[in-house]
Amino acid sequence: MMLVSAGFVFPVSNSKHTATRWHHKLHVKGSLKLDQKDFNDAGEAKTVRHRDARRCECFDLYKDLIPYKEAWSWQKSVVKMRQSLVERDEDHSDTLIILQHQPVYTLGTRSLEKFLKFDIKNAPYDLYQTERGGEATYHGPGQLVMYPIVNLRCHKMDIHWYLRSLEEVVIRALFTTFSVKASRIDGLTGVWVGNKKLAAVGIRVSRWITYHGLALNVTTDLAPFQQIVPCGIYDREVGTLCEFLWGSVRKGTAENRSLMDVIHDSLLREFSEVFQLSIQHKTIADLELIE
Repeated sequence: MMLVSAGFVFPVSNSKHTATRWHHKLHVKGSLKLDQKDFNDAGEAKTVRHRDARRCECFDLYKDLIPYKEAWSWQKSVVKMRQSLVERDEDHSDTLIILQHQPVYTLGTRSLEKFLKFDIKNAPYDLYQTERGGEATYHGPGQLVMYPIVNLRCHKMDIHWYLRSLEEVVIRALFTTFSVKASRIDGLTGVWVGNKKLAAVGIRVSRWITYHGLALNVTTDLAPFQQIVPCGIYDREVGTLCEFLWGSVRKGTAENRSLMDVIHDSLLREFSEVFQLSIQHKTIADLELIE
């Protein structure tokens, strides 16, 4: 067990109509507006282009399980690089890392141990104390994590605006893809469907460069959340998208894999739209070179 890192959480509900609507969307790809994200027949992402939009280098590893410590190191390296570019007035793009994590618990900067239901010296999974905001959370397979490394000087120098924009990405993706009406709750961060938190947000901003980000439970096993008080909220639940659509988690099935593919495509498209960024896909080799 190690003590060291970033976080997020999420909830749900049931609807046969929503599930039916989603299955229909798997087979019928609607037309995309000019400059939106598109995908070829092999399912590979093409570049999202907005006229005169700022570029965003995207390291898309959403099908991979990345150790938390490795992804955390990537983020900090990119932040350091971006800050150096800003000082030289050469910062012309943002960065987005998309992935899933191997099972891990993470804590925020000022997280309290009372929200952990286990001895930190004998944690069920690796445990990381991070510099993000928020309390304890769990990351694991079936949870889609997005780490935007964004220069807010080129968008809006307002952290509250940035948090609401990350929430907006998820809210739009759920509605446009599944007709799910998700919402915010006053005083709380994240995206909710009813009383369940479907997506959590935890960020850090250093010299107006953001890192950490958001996580959405898609087909996540919720059992590890029972060992913590997710985000330090006692009276609300965490859930998954597949639980909302199907009423259960069906691990290892074609439906699970398809659901992850569809929500990934939608989140990336809405991220591009909300932040008005032109997505340019990069390889993992490019990311490792930064370090």
